[in-house]
Amino acid sequence: MKDTPYIEPGHLVNFVPVFSQLNWDEYFMLQAMLASYKSKDPNTKVGCVFVDENNHQITMGYNGAIAGIDEAQIPWGNDRNVPLEYQKYGYVIHSEANAISHARGSLKGSRGYITLFPCNECAKLIASQKVFEIVYLSDKYRDTPENRISKKIFQLSGVQYRQLSLDPKLIEGLQQYLLSLLKTV
Repeated sequence: MKDTPYIEPGHLVNFVPVFSQLNWDEYFMLQAMLASYKSKDPNTKVGCVFVDENNHQITMGYNGAIAGIDEAQIPWGNDRNVPLEYQKYGYVIHSEANAISHARGSLKGSRGYITLFPCNECAKLIASQKVFEIVYLSDKYRDTPENRISKKIFQLSGVQYRQLSLDPKLIEGLQQYLLSLLKTV
């Protein structure tokens, strides 16, 4: 049996401080961004992740066709001047609705990380689930009536929301890290 070396009280052997590269907001938004990459929508890719108060993931989703439909069989055009049956809008489920419909438990008190600020239909679903907070990346539709309705729904129902700004250096560092992993294969 090997002898255990004597360690003086108050001294740590081989102690190296470790710091995470990501805070929880960045970590979960990156997960939402990765989920969005699963979408086959050529124009709009949205992902979301819902987490509980202990930062454990509850569910995630992305925009796309509902389960069981061959995505190659639906139109992906977004021209609203053609009949609805020739637009993606009649067939595609939003990331938030996708995640909520697949959640295995309650979303009450959860936080949602979403790459695009929710539309008014998804805001209704989120508010009805008693989600505590929404953290979003883009608000590109901020001047639309639907967006203003979403914010009013959140205000009236007590759902907090805030925009997250990711530092481009974080994305660059992540890219370099991922590429370095490929070099070790």
